[in-house]
Amino acid sequence: MSFPLVRHRRLRQSVGIRNMVRETVLHVNDLVQPIFVAYGEGVHNEISSMPGVYHFSLDTLKPEVDEIVALGIPAVLLFGIPETKDSIGSSAFAEDGIVQEATRLIKQWYPDLLVIADTCLCEFTDHGHCGMVHTFERDGQMHGDVINDASLELLVQTAVSQAKAGADIIAPSNMMDGFVQAIRIGLDDAGFEHVPIMSYAVKYASAFYGPFREAADSAPQFGDRKTYQMDPANAREALREAESDVLEGADMLMVKPALAYMDIMRTIKDQFDLPLVAYNVSGEYSMVKAAAMQGWINEKAIVQEMLTGMKRAGADIIITYFAKDAARWLQER
Repeated sequence: MSFPLVRHRRLRQSVGIRNMVRETVLHVNDLVQPIFVAYGEGVHNEISSMPGVYHFSLDTLKPEVDEIVALGIPAVLLFGIPETKDSIGSSAFAEDGIVQEATRLIKQWYPDLLVIADTCLCEFTDHGHCGMVHTFERDGQMHGDVINDASLELLVQTAVSQAKAGADIIAPSNMMDGFVQAIRIGLDDAGFEHVPIMSYAVKYASAFYGPFREAADSAPQFGDRKTYQMDPANAREALREAESDVLEGADMLMVKPALAYMDIMRTIKDQFDLPLVAYNVSGEYSMVKAAAMQGWINEKAIVQEMLTGMKRAGADIIITYFAKDAARWLQER
């Protein structure tokens, strides 16, 4: 059967019909809002490369959380900028660490708001890498190798300290081999077997992270992260990474970044039955914001199309700096 008996436009004639047959629907419950918490007092500083995103000290944090809750966003993802850094990132697993203190406050204010703790060391190490490093000098320049297995011990300490502070979900982003298994065992041994792991299972060494490096003050002081984050050219490798995390006990799988990796998201969704998380990262956010500020695009339309595309590609959860804006637009709809 074909035209004129088949007319595809029949199902596009009105808003009511289009809404009725819509295959993919974005909902506020799909969204997670990242928050950057910093030491100090009175800190409410806009991040220059991420318009509309701020650093908050603990004493300025509550209005931001109030707004997130009022919009119906169910979860926040916490990143911390510590007061001091050292070679092992000890502030990451300190009982009074910035993420731990922020978690306690948020759970005190809003017990039902889900707190997801990013579990990594890069914001807390003086070298900016996601684990312990062995440094050496060669040809007058500093070099370093990230030490995988010793780093796992520090990541376990960090995850357990975050869970003790009240984090609802642990989200390890370090890309060390075996990190899910190590953290799962560590959480279980500490009595947190009920706390799920949202694994950054498929994390690429991406150019889209640039603004985040400013926001989290986490740029590597030497080298890069290509020895532990994935090559953007590789797709089959994503399946191997995800399968390892599933076998090690991950409860959710993440693909990061999202916009240039929707094919990867669909592949992971089709191969594994765990909830899939898309991270709409800082560079993706800043590009849209910059173009919108120039008047070149319709920001609202672009963002809604972009986030809907991530859901269509298989995402069950979307971490995005647009979460508050998207929630407002969904209310309008």
